[in-house]
Amino acid sequence: MNQFNFYANKPSENYNKIDMGLFASILLLWGLGIFTLFVCTQNYAIKVFDNDPFYFVKRQLISSAAGFVLFVFFMMLDMRITRKLISVIVLVALILCIFTFIPPFGIEKNGARRWLRMPAGFTFQPSELVKFAVVLFLANYFDKQEALEDPEDKNVFPCVFVLFTFVLVILGQKDFSTAIFVTGLGILLFIVSGTKIMWLIPFALLAIPSVILMITLEPYRLRRLIGWVKPDQYASGVNYQSLAAKRAITSGGIWGSGIGEGLNRIHSIPEVQSDYIFAGWSEGMGFLGVMLYIAVLVFFAYRGYKTALNCKDRFTAYASFGCVSVIFLQSIINTMVVCGLLPSTGIQLPFFSLGGSSIIVTLAMCGFILNASRCEEFVEKNRESDEISIESLSYL
Repeated sequence: MNQFNFYANKPSENYNKIDMGLFASILLLWGLGIFTLFVCTQNYAIKVFDNDPFYFVKRQLISSAAGFVLFVFFMMLDMRITRKLISVIVLVALILCIFTFIPPFGIEKNGARRWLRMPAGFTFQPSELVKFAVVLFLANYFDKQEALEDPEDKNVFPCVFVLFTFVLVILGQKDFSTAIFVTGLGILLFIVSGTKIMWLIPFALLAIPSVILMITLEPYRLRRLIGWVKPDQYASGVNYQSLAAKRAITSGGIWGSGIGEGLNRIHSIPEVQSDYIFAGWSEGMGFLGVMLYIAVLVFFAYRGYKTALNCKDRFTAYASFGCVSVIFLQSIINTMVVCGLLPSTGIQLPFFSLGGSSIIVTLAMCGFILNASRCEEFVEKNRESDEISIESLSYL
């Protein structure tokens, strides 16, 4: 692996204040997500859940409470302890994924087995935890590889094995879009860590035909792809939700329909509380609301990536970069799908889409990023006099 100027080597006692701008952007994204669920799902909730207009909001708040517990946990936890917990997190993620295939624990919906049964009618999707586990594992592995002095001792195959083990299990759950996302996330971390691109070519040559094969094996995936290329086809089938979302976005105009009666039409989007919640926000808040969301998201990404670049060690830098990428890239992919720029996927909109698993893991990753941001203030004050460099770290 190549040397990569990715962290500032400073005494740990100088890194004790979180990035308040980053913290504010996280709270704002979460607040906007709760607000959007509140104004966009009431009609659908009344029809489906015995006249309870706040059914989805209450479930999201309960999941958020669990998420904020992990948020504080990873924000305050010493990074050395976090690294020692990585093997436990990876093992738990793998076991939970396997449990989805066991009928008493796993739940099957539309031929897919992605969820675990939880108390009080809740479910958990282990593939969401996999994203965090993969980021932590690869960041830790790449840091340890960089610490090796002999190039011949360096080996990427163990991390490739772990990555593709998770990918294969997720594919077995019939969650194609998440498997692709996790693969892309792994490749991104390979590149950021300075791994030689030539090592990735054999895997790319294997991945491309595999993706084509997986699409052709499942007719609905092929229909989604055809429907994306030819939007007029399958108007009452796979394209129905996409076309309804486009109508909602268009009707929002510049100023939006408002948060009251103007949102009564959103119930025409099937399960608006899930992957297509952005269409509800766009209709209610219009172009200006969309720009507000994009501004907050970009600010979050800017502060998050800036934090990663200023971290004091490689593990924290790589892991915080990966966590920011998970949230930011998922947000971009989801909004592009809703706007018709990408084929329909199952990628949710972080902070906005209803989903206990998503909000819990997202807040846990945000806590980790804020923990990493403790170094930034000191680095900024000493940027002119101190050089950002990399030094080899010993194994913990």
